[in-house]
Amino acid sequence: MNILERNYEIVEEKMISTTDLSLNYGRELIETELDAGAFNFVVKPIVKAFYKHWSDNDARVGTLKQIKIALDSAKMLVENGEISKEKFDEVINKNFLSYLENDQTDKQCKKNHKDYEKLKEITKKSFISQVEECVLFLNIKEDVKNYDDLSRAAFKTKEKAYEALKRQLDYNEDGIAIVEQDDSILNVPVGKNIIISVLRQGFEKTKKSLIEELDLIFQ
Repeated sequence: MNILERNYEIVEEKMISTTDLSLNYGRELIETELDAGAFNFVVKPIVKAFYKHWSDNDARVGTLKQIKIALDSAKMLVENGEISKEKFDEVINKNFLSYLENDQTDKQCKKNHKDYEKLKEITKKSFISQVEECVLFLNIKEDVKNYDDLSRAAFKTKEKAYEALKRQLDYNEDGIAIVEQDDSILNVPVGKNIIISVLRQGFEKTKKSLIEELDLIFQ
């Protein structure tokens, strides 16, 4: 296995594990929210079934495709040598539509909503940031064995690693905030308030976990 493939596998494994961590938080939280709320016996199973289908299928499958699109975009750039702004923008524009089509939030949003274009722009910024970070990881030549080693080699300091993490978290935060401000953007049958609450709480738990993990990597 060459260095590029080694780095690709390490990053892919880490991104998948972060996806599963976040979705697991969501599954736990939906149970808690539904048990605590005053929902009748008709609404409760509908919300639960919707969220289970979404997290087990649309969200996980879509996010795994997004991971591959981001990594493959970065790999294409790295393999072509020096990366110009024109080449980078070309790769982003070529692959963004596929990335967007697999976005777990985008799939549940009304495309004719007044705030949809804002959400779409945030998703594009997030994609650009992911590809930039993947390029950084894929370019590492040092002898690394795992994601912790790769992170230390790529960022050198905890501060730089935190800046990269914060950039991604901020885009997620901005996307959730748009949905929170006007839930009519969501194209879901029932329980919008519950789903939004779970998205927010799941994001906060994932954020806390990733920051704690970063502390351990650079301790």
